[in-house]
Amino acid sequence: MNRIPEAAGVISVRVELRPDVDVDVDLHDRLARGLRGELKELDVESIQAVPGSPAPEGAKSADPVTVGALLVALSASGGVFTSLVGVLQDWLNRQSARHRIVVTIAGDSIELDRATGAERRELIDAFIRRHSGG
Repeated sequence: MNRIPEAAGVISVRVELRPDVDVDVDLHDRLARGLRGELKELDVESIQAVPGSPAPEGAKSADPVTVGALLVALSASGGVFTSLVGVLQDWLNRQSARHRIVVTIAGDSIELDRATGAERRELIDAFIRRHSGG
């Protein structure tokens, strides 16, 4: 996994948008840019596009920098990771299509989608606790 050089107390989180299968490359790019814009509003250290990320399945071509994953560097304390997951969930809930987002920290991944429920909340809470020391 590509990583942001980590300073003390900073963790690297890979955020990968996996759009609905009916989404074309241009719309995927717009969705990814919108999501990145929302993430920039958080108190994160940095956000970088991951070059060389694969285009969506069935796509004819894509710019590997704009279509793909983001690396987000954030403080390991202060609840920023919890806020990041909250923004991702809110973003997914506002979408009309069935997009998914994969969040990966140190090889441990969780896949978020629009579905809700007590089991999903427990899974997300456990993932947050594992990576925020809570």
